[in-house]
Amino acid sequence: MAAKKFVYFFDEGNKDLKELLGGKGANLCEMTVLGLPVPPGFTITTEVCGLYYENNKQHPEGLKEQVAEHLQRLESEMGKKLGDENDPLLVSVRSGAAQSMPGMMDTILNLGLTDKSVLGLAQKTGNERFAWDAYRRFIQMFGNVVMGIKGSNFEHELEKIKEAKGVEVDTALDAADLQRVVEGYKRVIQEIKNDSFPQDPHQQLWMAIDAVFGSWNNDRAILYR
Repeated sequence: MAAKKFVYFFDEGNKDLKELLGGKGANLCEMTVLGLPVPPGFTITTEVCGLYYENNKQHPEGLKEQVAEHLQRLESEMGKKLGDENDPLLVSVRSGAAQSMPGMMDTILNLGLTDKSVLGLAQKTGNERFAWDAYRRFIQMFGNVVMGIKGSNFEHELEKIKEAKGVEVDTALDAADLQRVVEGYKRVIQEIKNDSFPQDPHQQLWMAIDAVFGSWNNDRAILYR
């Protein structure tokens, strides 16, 4: 008996699979099969979210293997690997539902950045400031959405560094300043959660997937429904 299909690459679906892939996932598939320039990616089905809650927040059997298989294909198509220290693949983990719920569920961007891969990103792009800015934004988003830390804790840390430098806007901070912001953000996570910011991109990925599943039942989404 064939295993239940839980993951669809963007060229495996179409707009008619909205109930299974969510509106965003189905439309990305439709644009892909039409030949529009859509970056490669894959969608975990809405069915998995239901099973996740039915099984006391446990993943259904076979999901991790299917995600690993589709991630490997994504890496192959992009010519990059998640967590690579020289040229890292960065991904976003986005929410979607059969019915549009704009802004109600959660999103994580720049996933895959770590203390090591940020150096590779800086070297690859030739823009050290860009790399450290992307990393500090990722840590803040991950800390807030995935680890449940209030955004104000990170904003306070950022304001301290701007005040120490005597500037008022984020764009006045250089790469060295943003590196200090990153270290400050990691301290915030350690102090509040008594845990460190994860440096394994695959751990980041699964924590983010679970956080997006969890956002189905956040206060905003429940009120919207």
